[in-house]
Formats: sequence, structure tokens, C-alpha cells
Amino acid sequence: MDYQAVIPEFVVSDIEKSRHFYCDLLGFSVEYERPEEKFLFLSLEDCQLMLEEGSAEELAQLTYPFGRGVNISFGIEDVPQLHQKLLEADYPIHRPLTKREFRVGDSFIYPYEFAVLDPDGYFLRFSE
Repeated sequence: MDYQAVIPEFVVSDIEKSRHFYCDLLGFSVEYERPEEKFLFLSLEDCQLMLEEGSAEELAQLTYPFGRGVNISFGIEDVPQLHQKLLEADYPIHRPLTKREFRVGDSFIYPYEFAVLDPDGYFLRFSE
């Protein structure tokens, strides 16, 4: 496995609840884990993410939503399909599926994107 240059790591309140959200709902795979540390290393296509359940002391200092002011964008191939999967699971969508327009240099791109909050309130944007 090749590691990305930047890999976000989230402190979460319940590693099993997060595992369900990221793996069962979003389709991430567990690349490896350290159960004794309540740690998961996940991947989805070329995206990578680390999760670790915080200690009681760490969690006492955090308030929902965790990661305030941070927007994590995951570039994946089929954004509408993932959006539909979350709708079918009745998971709340924070920003609906839209086709956006972005200028990149002298040209424009038109990706689909939507956003959700994970169980701890981390803002996750999925974009093509």
C-alpha cells in the first residue's frame, strides 16, 4: 500500500459507530487496525483516513461538531451513487447533491458533489 502525502486523522467518540458509518455506509475498507488502541486506517479509492477513539480526557475537551471549520474533500469516481446509497439508508445529507462549476486556471470543471456530517460532526465533502 502506498501512503498519501497527507492523511487526516480524526479523534472519534466511538470507534465502532465510526467503523459502521465509514465502512458500511460510505464503503471505506479497513487497511489495518490496532484494536488495543481503538485505531483504524481506512481507504476509499485513492483516499485515506485514520480514526482513533479519543480518551475520556480528550473527548471531554471536544464539543459536537468535532473538527469545526475543517472541510475534508474526498475525490471519488461515482458521487451520485454514494449519495443515493446514503439516501436509501436514511442518513442525513448536510449539503444536497449538486453539479458545481469551478474555474481551474483558464478552464472550468463541473463535478458532482454533496456533503455529510459523520457521527462526530466532521464535515465530509464527496466530489468527482
